[in-house]
Amino acid sequence: MGDYFSVRWVDGVVKMLDQRLLPGEVVYRDFVQYEDVAHAIHQMVIRGAPAIGIAAGFGLALCAFYSKATQARELISQLNVAADVLRKSRPTAVNLFWAIDRILRTVNSIRDLDVSLIKQMVVSEAQKIAEEDILMNKKIASNGQRFVPDNANLFHHCNTGALATGGYGTALGVIRSAHESGKKIHVYVDETRPRLQGARLTSWELKQLGVPHTVIVDGASGHFMRNTRIDACFVGCDRIASNGDVANKIGTYNLALVAFAHGVPFYSVGPTSTIDLSIACGEEIPIEERAGREITHVGDTQITPDNVQVANPAFDITPAKFITAIITNAGVACPPYEESLAKLMNG
Repeated sequence: MGDYFSVRWVDGVVKMLDQRLLPGEVVYRDFVQYEDVAHAIHQMVIRGAPAIGIAAGFGLALCAFYSKATQARELISQLNVAADVLRKSRPTAVNLFWAIDRILRTVNSIRDLDVSLIKQMVVSEAQKIAEEDILMNKKIASNGQRFVPDNANLFHHCNTGALATGGYGTALGVIRSAHESGKKIHVYVDETRPRLQGARLTSWELKQLGVPHTVIVDGASGHFMRNTRIDACFVGCDRIASNGDVANKIGTYNLALVAFAHGVPFYSVGPTSTIDLSIACGEEIPIEERAGREITHVGDTQITPDNVQVANPAFDITPAKFITAIITNAGVACPPYEESLAKLMNG
């Protein structure tokens, strides 16, 4: 397997693998300004809820690292401005806000310290977020193993591997761990229109890992569930409401409905940082609307007539009633989710 990573802090430089170019090119971009990190998040140089949170944390670290502030009050003001810019980069994934708020809480708890110490604390906290994410992914993978039988046929939507996280992966991490433990598995990979994260990124990662898989168009899930024994679906999550409704990449809801119709277990997988108990249900989660060009074009080739009306929501909401269980680093939540998610977060 190739040695690749989604995002990393190296001596005052944030390095990101430009996922827009995969699988054709493996190109790392260097960033030294938080505004450029925010732009990279919005343009999906980096994507995936945990990886976005890590990148946002590193954006604040850049702000602190290069700040010319001589007083703590001035530095904290600069960090708050940077936080506002980073928050606007993508609105749905709660990990982004969680990482920013965690760092700002740390800053506010030490605001009476010397400026240089505050800078060190910001950088250190951002690096901790990245390191902890990898450990959480390993726990998620371990907690999910009981849901992957040997000789399993699995479904996966979008991309939730090392590319979407600090390393290892969430839903794809469960699948990866099953493969590494010796289980025989085969993965059906939704292409995931319009940005093709499944066809471009998940297939690329599974190929690196040596996991047998088949790429299919998003609309083929019903065909394969009807004609092939499918044991489980594993998808990621960008925000989980307190009632268990899940916001995830557009097309997740469709896959959940097809799985429900065919009696296939459907698992949402992610770190506890994705759980937002302040949100009562999925209707309260903001859904990002992206540029129409993502639908009207594939690469530089236009596939629609000129001047057509386009709707391009980046995420949808899967109601809790279609989700068999939510697998996290802290354990597995099962219905009723109002009770089990609260217990996980409080435990």
